[in-house]
Amino acid sequence: MSRGHAWVLGATGQIGRAAVRALTGDGWEVTAASRGGGRDEGWDPGVRAVALDRDEEGALDKALGDGCDVLVDLVAFDGAHARQLTASAGRIGSAVVISSGAVYEDERGRGFDTQAEPDGFPRYPVPLPETQPTVAPGDATYGTRKIRLERELLAAGEDLPVTLLRAGAVHGPHCRTPRELYVVKRLLDGRRRRVLAYRGESRFHPVHVSNAAELIRLAAGKPGSRVLNAADPEAPTVAEIASAIDTVLGRETETVLIDGAPPEGHVGETPWSGAHPVVYDMTAAGEQLGYRPVTGYVESLPETVEWLAGELAGRDWREAFPKLLRGYGEGLFDYAAEDAWLAAYDRGRR
Repeated sequence: MSRGHAWVLGATGQIGRAAVRALTGDGWEVTAASRGGGRDEGWDPGVRAVALDRDEEGALDKALGDGCDVLVDLVAFDGAHARQLTASAGRIGSAVVISSGAVYEDERGRGFDTQAEPDGFPRYPVPLPETQPTVAPGDATYGTRKIRLERELLAAGEDLPVTLLRAGAVHGPHCRTPRELYVVKRLLDGRRRRVLAYRGESRFHPVHVSNAAELIRLAAGKPGSRVLNAADPEAPTVAEIASAIDTVLGRETETVLIDGAPPEGHVGETPWSGAHPVVYDMTAAGEQLGYRPVTGYVESLPETVEWLAGELAGRDWREAFPKLLRGYGEGLFDYAAEDAWLAAYDRGRR
């Protein structure tokens, strides 16, 4: 017996692929919408794939037709997208929308937008609950746009119950900005030494796509207006992540630990690096949805590493992951700068 009709926007993205599988496995009839209208080979044959550009005027409203029981929106980023959903509230039973931990700020007003400033990295409580203050809504940054999205959707809660999931550092296959590439590529390139700032102790809480999909599945079955963190059961340090990837690839690496921030340029700076830990509190998701993680970070790594190695085969990393290049720049793999710093480091130890 069907649990109802679920629409998934952004279905061929990283979380979308897993969300479609989770929903169909739970008995939902699923329409998978994406710009290209593609399919994932792991989907049930009954999944209906449609091509849709949600930013085209009136396209979503027209495509929804008679509506759906739950709409899962993985590509909502601002107030305009919130208003798009609330305008169709009469034809959507409930919604599950991906937000971000980038909306949080600390007691001094520091958040993800201030990281590059002197002493600008936020110092959040550990763990970080959903009741933590957030940035002001606006249109200037990813975080301010996401909080505007959240507030406009929550304000319409009587007409459209919505679960907002504040995702951590998403990981797993099909990621367009895979942080794990920082370690995997170095190993595949034969690097035998790595440098880690902050003594490798930085923690930026990850969430595997299957855990995000499980939260979506649970929220779809329990409609309500709420905000919940979305994260894995553990938040490993950078050093622990690197060591675990070494194990997956069967390599041994000497790690040079730096006290504090990168000494110059990007040497020792990873996509997880930060002066203070970012660890999300998952208590509310357990209490409100009965959430139990599907996998842990280390357990999920072999599949991710295999996928990354396949994506790199015969291709430059900049071609394979252009969004990662835009986000982190060429310094992500500046081996010349690393080698120069290591040479000076070695000389200083003699």
